[in-house]
Amino acid sequence: MITKFDVSENVGSTNLTPDIINRFDISGPRYTSYPTADRFVEAFDDEQYKQALTGRSVGGVALPLSIYVHIPFCESLCFYCACNKIITKRHERGTEYLQYLRKEIDLHVATIGAGHAISQLHLGGGSPTFLNDDELTELMKMLRENFLLVPGGEYSIEIDPRTVDEKRLAHFAQLGFNRLSFGVQDFDADVQKAVHRIQPVDEVFNLVDEARRLGFDSINVDLIYGLPKQTPESFARTISQVSKLIKPDRIALYAYAHLPERFKPQRHIDAADLPSAQEKVTMLSNAMDAFLASGYVYIGMDHFALPNDELAVAKRQGRLHRNFQGYSTQPECDLISLGVSAIGRVGATYSQNAKTVEEYYGYLDQGRFPVVRGLALSHDDLVRRAVIMALMCQGRLQYESIESSYLIDFKTYFSKELDALQSLVSDGLVEVEDNAIQVTSLGWFFVRGIAMLFDRYLQSDKNRTKFSKII
Repeated sequence: MITKFDVSENVGSTNLTPDIINRFDISGPRYTSYPTADRFVEAFDDEQYKQALTGRSVGGVALPLSIYVHIPFCESLCFYCACNKIITKRHERGTEYLQYLRKEIDLHVATIGAGHAISQLHLGGGSPTFLNDDELTELMKMLRENFLLVPGGEYSIEIDPRTVDEKRLAHFAQLGFNRLSFGVQDFDADVQKAVHRIQPVDEVFNLVDEARRLGFDSINVDLIYGLPKQTPESFARTISQVSKLIKPDRIALYAYAHLPERFKPQRHIDAADLPSAQEKVTMLSNAMDAFLASGYVYIGMDHFALPNDELAVAKRQGRLHRNFQGYSTQPECDLISLGVSAIGRVGATYSQNAKTVEEYYGYLDQGRFPVVRGLALSHDDLVRRAVIMALMCQGRLQYESIESSYLIDFKTYFSKELDALQSLVSDGLVEVEDNAIQVTSLGWFFVRGIAMLFDRYLQSDKNRTKFSKII
């Protein structure tokens, strides 16, 4: 019997047989939150968000704060993209956007006060590097004037390699960023052309080398498999270049989900150019084998890290957490999210800002938080969130911890779910002990499929095509 979670550094992907993958490669949420964002309701508005902010410090105790800033602008359209973005070459739009970010920050400070300690900051998009150096300087100045960015915190920015050079990297370091995430996706020229994202390999290599010289704490590279024109052979070359030549501290390996009915940019992609399901399986299997052979630790879901990276250390020590950016080393905290479409978490609530700049600006011009939807979590939501996050982050769930925190009898409360788990026990994905659920090494590859059994909203929801597949 397994007594602790140990998907070791040496676990390979050879157990991922086609039969197993075909059976469990189902559509489902990524669980960066529970309930997931598609469950948010418009009844949760700016007034309820303000109440949640005010209630943070009731009793004199509040969770730590982190901040996410969404910069929606990009100069060119990537055909695979499912993000909320605005394609424009008018860089003056960035200046106007900063003015409204200041208004949103001012609303928060007026509600909760200034000087709150921040240990995690992430700039995402879109493309944050659409902003020029002066604009990024102004943004960081605004944040530092109103919040305390503590020493040793995680301060990261997403990088479009086509928009930066060595001088800009140095400027990011001066601003206090200590983590970079490079959007690479694939180095193959035919694939880059097919997705409308041309970026020479040598340029990326040089940027990563310079980032290391500048002393950034962690460098991440994003890759996508399942793109048009990709083959197992071509993607293997990209994997080799990343794992052996770039050797980033972290790698995020995402599966492309072709949902042109939901995301208009994907309508530029000819479905005939997409690799088959079996080819995608081969790409994933080969990538996992290559990364593990190069010394990476499989963190879970889409994430790999070198053994000495903080994410790998946190995994070994059972300190992994999960938020809207994926796996994190930061403990549970409230998340203030700024900008168009940004999703935040305050107390037992989630909130999302307006998805268009026009509506976003309109709310702020009225002196209102630009929150247009969200959710106040019920007791059941909180119980199930704790269960799902334990499975997703630690791979092990002790009944006692849930029972003492939420005053339930686990086996009674989740009797149907425990019955449903038995088929996964037979498949070798989990072990159900007398007082715990243990995800196996094989099950870790399908951990969100395991977590889905505890998702009350999915139990009666047959329309799962809105989610990406597990593989």
